[in-house]
Amino acid sequence: MRTGRALLGVLAGMAAGAVIGALFASEKESDTERYISEKGEGLADELNLMLDEKFEQLKMEIRSWKADLATHQQEAVNGLE
Repeated sequence: MRTGRALLGVLAGMAAGAVIGALFASEKESDTERYISEKGEGLADELNLMLDEKFEQLKMEIRSWKADLATHQQEAVNGLE
């Protein structure tokens, strides 16, 4: 009889722990989701900023190449005259 009551007590404790754990886990899960979402947005913003900077650098590089090409083209034309 004592063994049965002890087993019933253990099972009841496990069930109560599972319910309490599920309640706290859902709250923690929402906190975790919010944290991940905020971090994801922050990383996306950082990535966009980095890409914008690299794009501007690339545009400047292309402008420089175009200027160099125009200079070399003019030198080639002058050399043919």
